[in-house]
Amino acid sequence: MLQEITEQPVVLERTIQAERAKFKKLGEFLKNREIDLIVLVARGSSDNASLFGRYLLEITTGIPVSLSAPSVFTLYNANLNLKRAIVIGVSQSGEGVDINQVLESAKKSGAFTIGITNEPESSMAKIADDTLLIHAGREKSVAATKTYTGQMLHFYMLASILAEKPLEFEKIPHYAAQVLQLRSEVQELVERYVFMENCVVVGRGLNYGNSYELALKLMETCYVVAERFSSADFFHGPLAIIERRFPVILFAPHGVTISSNIVLLKRLHELNADSLAITNDNKISKLSSRFLKLPEEIDEFLSPIPFIIPAQLFAALLAKEKGLDADAPRSLSKVTKTI
Repeated sequence: MLQEITEQPVVLERTIQAERAKFKKLGEFLKNREIDLIVLVARGSSDNASLFGRYLLEITTGIPVSLSAPSVFTLYNANLNLKRAIVIGVSQSGEGVDINQVLESAKKSGAFTIGITNEPESSMAKIADDTLLIHAGREKSVAATKTYTGQMLHFYMLASILAEKPLEFEKIPHYAAQVLQLRSEVQELVERYVFMENCVVVGRGLNYGNSYELALKLMETCYVVAERFSSADFFHGPLAIIERRFPVILFAPHGVTISSNIVLLKRLHELNADSLAITNDNKISKLSSRFLKLPEEIDEFLSPIPFIIPAQLFAALLAKEKGLDADAPRSLSKVTKTI
C-alpha cells in the first residue's frame, strides 16, 4: 500500500498523457449529443471517487448527476428512460457484476455508457461504449490508492470536455509529488493515534468524497470505527457523540468551505475534542489540535487528489504502528462481486 501511494504522481501523469487524445475525441462526440443527466455507478472506493465526481460535474457542467443504486437494476429490474443520459461505471477491476449489469441495462434503455477502469481487458471494457483507462499498472494492495486518485483524475478530464471552462488538472501530478514529502510528519502523528478505536472524518463539497474514502481506509486497514459527515450535516445530531479527546479528522482546504470548517473547529475546541486538520489554510491550522499543512498554492478545485494522499499515508502508517498488515485486511479480497 505504501509503495502504491508513492507511485501516484507518475500514475496520474501517465494517465493524462495516455488518455488525452481519447478525451478530445470523446468531447467532440458528446458535444453533439443532448445530455440531460449523468448517472454514476460504483461500489467501495470507486463509489467515493464517484461522490467527488458528482460534485465536480454538477458544479462545472450544470448537468444533474445521480449516484446510481445498483439494486434498482439488479434486484428490482427497474426499466429507466435513459435516452438522454450518460451512464458511467467506475471500477478498478472492471469486474463488479452489479456495476456491469447496470451498464448493460442502461445501454438497453438508450444511454451512452462509459467505463472507468484500470483493466483494459475487463468485462466492463467490453460492455461500455467507451472506456477510460487508469494507467496505474497492477494494484496489489487490497486497499485502493492509486486507482482511487486515477478515477478522480478521469472526472477532472471528463469535466474539462463537458464544461465551457477547462480545468487545470495538469497541475495535479506536481501537487501529488509535493504532498508525499509530508510522510515524516504523518509518521509522527500516527504515533499519537495508535490507540484510536473510533473517530469521525469530516469533509464538505469537493472533499466530501474524501471523508468517505479516509473513513473506509481506516476501517479496512486499521479496524478503526470511522464515521463520515459533511461539516454541515455534523451539527444535525452527530455532534452529540463528541466528548473530551474524541478524534475528528477534517479535510479543510482554503476555499468556499472554510467558514463552516472554522465554525466546526471552534465548537470542537469548546468540547475539548482532538481535531486533526488536513489543510492549506492558516486559520484552520491555528484552530486545530494538530494539522498537516499542504502548499497554499493548491486551489480548492484541485485539492481533492493532493489532500487524500497524506490521508492514505496516515491510514497505512497507522496500520503499521498498530502491528497490522494494511496489504491483507482480514476478511477482504481485492475484487468484490455483488449483485
